[in-house]
Amino acid sequence: MLGLCAGLDRATEGSVELNNVVLDKLSEDQRAAVRNQHVGFIFQNFQLLPTLTALENIMVPLELRGEKNIRPRALDLLEKVGLSARGDHYPVQLSGGEQQRISLARAFSNTPAILFADEPTGNLDGETSEKVIKLLFDLNKEAGTTLVIVTHDMDLAARADRIIRLKSGVIIADEQKTYA
Repeated sequence: MLGLCAGLDRATEGSVELNNVVLDKLSEDQRAAVRNQHVGFIFQNFQLLPTLTALENIMVPLELRGEKNIRPRALDLLEKVGLSARGDHYPVQLSGGEQQRISLARAFSNTPAILFADEPTGNLDGETSEKVIKLLFDLNKEAGTTLVIVTHDMDLAARADRIIRLKSGVIIADEQKTYA
């Protein structure tokens, strides 16, 4: 589902629109450009580049956009996720929780309009999961990003404003919180 929504995959039927851009007829390069301008990703297995330091991993989306003077933004995000002292470490030197916090910083580095999170706490222990979830929602609130989380963790899902439950690709429930 996330692959379709983000334009990583092509739909065999129907149409996919992302941030007012219809993705169906775009080339792979055009879809990649849309993702680069509008999308952030958080993966269960972190997807950090092993040959780059934590700081360099955070800077990658900004470099791909051709932005200048990106180091201060990356350092600020490194601080926000509590890893200022670990910026020069490579992913293999970081714990799973630290890797996921770097992944969060990277995902928010380009101030995405929409952020897709695929089981963001799936590889973490309970205590670390809570820290990552808090950071995820704090950074999301600060950035004003639309957050789409795919998860089997019902405690995590319960924190969302809207829950869409799927079974075999079919919506079986759509629950939206109302605030008085």
